[in-house]
Amino acid sequence: MEIVSILLMLLVLFVLARVGNRIFEHFGIPGLIGEILVGILIANVAIGGSTLLDFLDIEIPAPGSGHAGTNYSILYAAAEIGVIFLLFSVGLETKVKELLGVGRSAMLVAVLGVVIPFFLGFAYIEFTDSNFHHAMFLAAAMVATSVGITARVIKDMHLMDKLESRIIIGAAVIDDILGMIVLAIVKGVAGSDSGISVIGVIEVIAVAFVFVIAAILFAKSAVPRIYLWNERRVKKAREEGRTPASFNMLALAIAICLFMSWLAESIGLAAIIGAFLAGMMFAEHAWEWKLDQKFETVTAVFISFFFVHVGMQVDLGDLGSTSVIISAVVVILLAVVGKYIGCGIGAKMGDRSTSRESCNIIGIGMVPRGEVGIIVASIGLNTIVEGAPALSSSLYAVIVLMAVATTVIAPPILSKLYRRKYPAEYTITADDRI
Repeated sequence: MEIVSILLMLLVLFVLARVGNRIFEHFGIPGLIGEILVGILIANVAIGGSTLLDFLDIEIPAPGSGHAGTNYSILYAAAEIGVIFLLFSVGLETKVKELLGVGRSAMLVAVLGVVIPFFLGFAYIEFTDSNFHHAMFLAAAMVATSVGITARVIKDMHLMDKLESRIIIGAAVIDDILGMIVLAIVKGVAGSDSGISVIGVIEVIAVAFVFVIAAILFAKSAVPRIYLWNERRVKKAREEGRTPASFNMLALAIAICLFMSWLAESIGLAAIIGAFLAGMMFAEHAWEWKLDQKFETVTAVFISFFFVHVGMQVDLGDLGSTSVIISAVVVILLAVVGKYIGCGIGAKMGDRSTSRESCNIIGIGMVPRGEVGIIVASIGLNTIVEGAPALSSSLYAVIVLMAVATTVIAPPILSKLYRRKYPAEYTITADDRI
């Protein structure tokens, strides 16, 4: 009967997740928020003394206990695969050529948009509870930008050609790389058996940088050679009147994704870092090979389990505390202010002629944390340091709230700022009338 229980669990969770996703997207809110909310309700709302977790035979183990039922173990595996594929998809949008060609403004926007939020998050936790690992994971969660949400707003408004849009998208490319390096350092330090030391931190930084640089060099030099070799092979076969044997690029991409994820985890980094870099390796020819479309279908199946799992780990009891509510409000404000000020200053430093309106647009455009901040929180909750999670359950809930809040509030503000600067884009002229 075990397989029956597993199939029922996957069916119910997937259907509920997709329903939540569609409801929220219908109202113009990112669907991932609906999936997280479904997970929160499943784990916290009891009817007749039992939650849906009880009905589905899902027992969430205490972090670090290592004891999990079959159903939960399968759900956790599906969630982890989902987030690995998600970061691979993000990597597919990060071309090395674009990474190396970002302008001065985009570079400064990305760097200051990482440094200032990280410092604010770290300083806040150090000031309030002095837990180094809590501070590091909160700081890392505040660093990441989910520019996909911003990009969707810009595309819907048909303003991708504007200066601010180009800076935001360019900054997002380098922001992704910096965010992965920060996460690699944070997780590496948390997972170090030797404890926290200057030498240990330096070693983790060195490993992270070598891993990232090696992947970039491979994508820049080896992948083009492989592509040209395949083109010559196909051309030769056709000249000889033979049907060229074709590669299944999706299968190869999945294999490289899983290999890089395993390698990253094996050397003490997060699996998603390897997945992201693997995606970057295929980015240059992703459109030609239709990898973005094919992987979107694969990711959609698994990623719903990840966001439902994120919601299931939120204990609404933690949010009943006044101190936690205050902490959530403070962290949300710091997250918004950190990106807004950091990216705005970066834009002004990059080009002194940049107007205040443009700085405001760029600053708000980099605010959404979305899925990236949530992924960092999930890693922190499941990273065990000295027998306890590197991130407390209450701080985990705070980070999830921060990621959701910044994802919801940034798009409408960004739309308003764009309309204020470019009112002519929305003026109906005689040529527009039917």
